[in-house]
Amino acid sequence: MTGETGKSNQKVIAISLSVGFVLMLIKFLAFYFTDSKAILTDASESIVNVAAAAFALYSLKVAVRPKDRNHPYGHGKIEFFSSGFEGVLILVTGLVMILPAVESLIEPSEVENLTEGIWLIVITIIINGLLGFFLIRIGKQNDSIALKADGQHLLLDSGNSIILITGLFAVKWTGKGYIDGILALLLAGIIIYNGISLMRKSVSGLMDEMDEATFSKLINILNQTRSNSWIDVHNLRVQKYGADIHIDCHLTLPFYYSLEQAHEQVVKFERAIQSNYPFEVEIFVHSDPCIPQCCHYCLLTNCSVRKEAFVQKKEWTERRILSNTKHFVD
Repeated sequence: MTGETGKSNQKVIAISLSVGFVLMLIKFLAFYFTDSKAILTDASESIVNVAAAAFALYSLKVAVRPKDRNHPYGHGKIEFFSSGFEGVLILVTGLVMILPAVESLIEPSEVENLTEGIWLIVITIIINGLLGFFLIRIGKQNDSIALKADGQHLLLDSGNSIILITGLFAVKWTGKGYIDGILALLLAGIIIYNGISLMRKSVSGLMDEMDEATFSKLINILNQTRSNSWIDVHNLRVQKYGADIHIDCHLTLPFYYSLEQAHEQVVKFERAIQSNYPFEVEIFVHSDPCIPQCCHYCLLTNCSVRKEAFVQKKEWTERRILSNTKHFVD
């Protein structure tokens, strides 16, 4: 991740932290007016929003630190810890709020000042929604999992608040206090599900699970920038460290190339990939010499040692590139 991108991410998450704190106060004010257990559940999740934004800000500060002896691949993976930490907080919040929701079902309490409470929650829905979309947009632009996770959480929080508003209107129109308890239990269930989902994504990143969007983009880049000298690419692996990407692969080149010519093509290959990303892409390329079995798909037109006639260009597909078979034949 470049220093400029890192600073931009930190500014955005700092805005999220400040706004989140204000929205938390508004939701607890709504609870104070109404004594609604459903609003208390929603307000409690706002504490998570603030804590998660604070940890995300810290993680983004760490993520931009340069590589060192103890962290040769950089510090970008801390963003996965950030999203996982947010997921754990969300899960715990949902579990804690089950008990008061059940108590509210058993002994419904009177919900007061609903009009004031509803208007306060509407304000938080609008602000959370706009901030969530903004965070996701910047997160996608800078490929920051911490920003995207925080933005998705805020959108889900807005969705929960919309459900909350609907239920509060039902309480207002029917006068049935137990609806508030049902609503609180429903929101707690949604919060638990969202927490588990966020934890799952974090674990996937820490375990270097294939990022399909990143890999698909990489295949498109390779096919669009492909040079005739790059006869084959195989055994390609992609790892994400926050926004930064690490790639290693085998590149087949003409066997008669000198060491200098091979190095020139490897550099060209690396720059073709790096130029398509706004953040750091580290690439390790092992060059292989071609063999006669490559001739039928080799694109070089001026090869004086060709053993077989050219038959057909082979597209670099997922199956072909991921294969650990040298000079893949299909």
